[in-house]
Amino acid sequence: MLGVAVVAALAAAFGTIHLTRPAWYDRLWHPFRYQQIVLGHARNYHLDPALLAAVIYQESKFNADAKSDRGAIGLMQLLPDTAKGIAERTGGSKFRVSDLYDPEINVRYGAWYLRHLLDKYGSERTALANIDAWRARGIGIQFDETKEFVGHVESLKRTYRHAYSSLRAHNDT
Repeated sequence: MLGVAVVAALAAAFGTIHLTRPAWYDRLWHPFRYQQIVLGHARNYHLDPALLAAVIYQESKFNADAKSDRGAIGLMQLLPDTAKGIAERTGGSKFRVSDLYDPEINVRYGAWYLRHLLDKYGSERTALANIDAWRARGIGIQFDETKEFVGHVESLKRTYRHAYSSLRAHNDT
């Protein structure tokens, strides 16, 4: 009988932790790898670092070796042609696809691209929807998929801001 009571108490405690979501709990489920790289490029490109971290988590779960079946590579899941264009626009002359597996380069290019989309569209939600990427892939706008992606990133941005004190100084936009 004691075993059932202990299990019930543990389940209640876990349920409470899950519902109240203390910062340590969010850090457990949402790691923030490559913090210095992310914070540096967020600062350089005038981005909310929680937004940049959220995009990376949503795209790759901070896996620098991630590669999608559509050919997007690295932390920010950049397409090689997009990254080559970013490299050319930012002064890079020796772009290699393998560069996209380097967290420093991938986040730098991805942060530049996110800043470009924010400036182009003037809205975080529209920038995250990134209709340019659909055009580049020759596919139509994927509304349900896009709404889900944007919603996840916005939720993750709040989670990262809650979990990591270095991200709390930025307000939701």
